[in-house]
Amino acid sequence: MIYAIIYSPDHASLIFMIAVGPAMVIIALMFIIRPVGGHRQIRPSDGLSFSFIYSICLLLASYLMGVMLVEDFIDVSHNVIIIFTAILFILLVIPVVIPISLSLTQEPEEKALLSELRKQDPGKSEHDDGQEIIFSEVEEKKPKEVDLLPASERQKRIAHLQVKLAQAAAEGAVRIKRRRGPRRGENFTLVQALIKADFWLMFFSLLLGSGSGLTVIDNLGQMSQSLGSDNTHVFVSLISIWNFLGRIGGGYFSEIIVRDNAYPRHAAMAVAQVVMAFGHFFFAMGWPGAMYIGTLLVGLGYGAHWAIVPAAASELFGLKNFGALYNFLTLANPAGSLVFSGICIIAAVLSMILVYRTKTVYANLYGMSRT
Repeated sequence: MIYAIIYSPDHASLIFMIAVGPAMVIIALMFIIRPVGGHRQIRPSDGLSFSFIYSICLLLASYLMGVMLVEDFIDVSHNVIIIFTAILFILLVIPVVIPISLSLTQEPEEKALLSELRKQDPGKSEHDDGQEIIFSEVEEKKPKEVDLLPASERQKRIAHLQVKLAQAAAEGAVRIKRRRGPRRGENFTLVQALIKADFWLMFFSLLLGSGSGLTVIDNLGQMSQSLGSDNTHVFVSLISIWNFLGRIGGGYFSEIIVRDNAYPRHAAMAVAQVVMAFGHFFFAMGWPGAMYIGTLLVGLGYGAHWAIVPAAASELFGLKNFGALYNFLTLANPAGSLVFSGICIIAAVLSMILVYRTKTVYANLYGMSRT
């Protein structure tokens, strides 16, 4: 709509807007970005803020779909397009109110927390390192049946074993082995992650899942024409909207899995990949309405990948080198679109293997918060 108002039909101006627009948005928003304390800086108003932003996102998606359908069935005038665009700008600007208001106001609990974090003892890291070494020994020594206990009982058993191990180490009865590398949930470098099976399971699951979705997006015009539809732009717009909603829904669904059930996040990605597999099946059958159902399922599943994978990568391999890890994982997207098309079931199997391998990690990360 913005292009239709300002530049139509100058295609060179469209390319210029695409090239310069994202950089201008980043420059405009960089002034309100600030460091935060992560999970230690949770505000009571965070739930309401996220609900508000999610609501605006859903409203925006519904609005775009409605405008697209109106423009497809009715020949709208230039003035109507201007009105549509003005409403679009309002919907895009409304969520910015949240970070601006939070940057201008600081709650008393947050001030106390930030001052406490600044006063932390610098030597504490060495003590924590020793505790982590002892905890790694606990992970190796604990009986397997401990992982099957309820979260509260499991934490008690692990704490008791850790105390006994610390006492034995202090008396010289046991020797604490220093680890050669980080464990799941700690900070990995890219090189350290590349030798881990979990990282490659995540990579190939993303390659097979998102790669097949990107293949559909790239060839959606030809697919719609082969199924007898002339309005290819409608399906391109639809899959973009479903992609957007998939990112919102995938993140929300995966948060329910990990926080309410302390279960690995990739279970949500396996569900998304099965949904995509059904979408590919509808495309292959060519039934009436298959394009609408296929774009819905593939768009939702593809978008969910990009809400789940970054969070899972940060949980399993840490945030310190997250940029390098995430950018390597994104290579799976174009690689998958070149090689694979429509084998999401294999991707779902890989995701479930990763779920099985990381159940203990998520139980330790989120099980304690539920007790």
